[in-house]
Amino acid sequence: MSASFTAKLVRRTITGAATFLIGCAGTAVAADYPNHSIRMIVPFATGGSTDLVGRLIAEYVGRELGQSIVVENKGGAGGAVGAEQIARATPDGYTIGMATVSTHGSNPAIYKGLKYDPVKDFAPISNVLGIPSVFAVNPKVPAKDMKEFIALAKADPMKYSFASPGIGSLGHANIENFMMLSDIKMLHVPYRGAGPAVNDALAGQIDALTDNLSSTLPHLLANRLRPLAVLGAERSALLPDVPTYAELGFPEMGTGGWFGLVAPANTPKEIIDRLNQAVRKAAANPEFQERAHKAGGTLMTNSPEEFAKDIDAALIRYAKVAKAANIQAN
Repeated sequence: MSASFTAKLVRRTITGAATFLIGCAGTAVAADYPNHSIRMIVPFATGGSTDLVGRLIAEYVGRELGQSIVVENKGGAGGAVGAEQIARATPDGYTIGMATVSTHGSNPAIYKGLKYDPVKDFAPISNVLGIPSVFAVNPKVPAKDMKEFIALAKADPMKYSFASPGIGSLGHANIENFMMLSDIKMLHVPYRGAGPAVNDALAGQIDALTDNLSSTLPHLLANRLRPLAVLGAERSALLPDVPTYAELGFPEMGTGGWFGLVAPANTPKEIIDRLNQAVRKAAANPEFQERAHKAGGTLMTNSPEEFAKDIDAALIRYAKVAKAANIQAN
């Protein structure tokens, strides 16, 4: 037996033994997981839709795991600051985070120099909830439905303004996509966050905006804003008379926002599977479903592999929008 062959055999034996030991260690860790509280990073400020959904998920998934899940809000740069912190955390299952269409769809397409890779730096756990967004106008706009609004906007390009939470935000990208698909032109007015944008739309300073249903619903029900379209897979039970973009002839708008859970890359598969199981059990709880419904949510729980496909689809969609509309942000 040659010396080189012997060396190769030794290396293979060592590698195989190391892989076996790592696998055993991962199984042992998973068997004891979790044995203390878990940190959940929500990459947006308190009070917003992502925060509300995140806290709902944390409460019920924590119950299933038998440990508290402590929410930490790390807002900034459209979710990029918090997403980076999730990606850089120790992959031991004790730091997880919220992933949204912004952090794992539009941000990678729009923001230059993003400090995380939406695919390589994360281990998907499960999608959880879909929350539709709504295109709404101030009641002073003389359009009772989207067909009438498109006709008005085409007749007078740039007359009507729309608010977004900021340049490069998901709201900005969605309306740019809609303008391209409907062949209209509106004036973009970016704000620092959704709150100020909604306030000016309510005051009539801005004609239109798109925002998550959960945060705009009180204003829609009070007729302070008029909903014209829902960005979701189906009509919302909370706004049954408002059509989806797909029904209006714009299926390329997609199926709306979603909120899922991810962990840092290299988190042991056994732990990811344990978390996925807990998410599914939490989502099956009638109390969870009732609270999600009141927020306008639709259950979207799936496997880690299926959630990875949801992320890929969002990346492809917003890469096309960013390129076609030339949306770039630093």
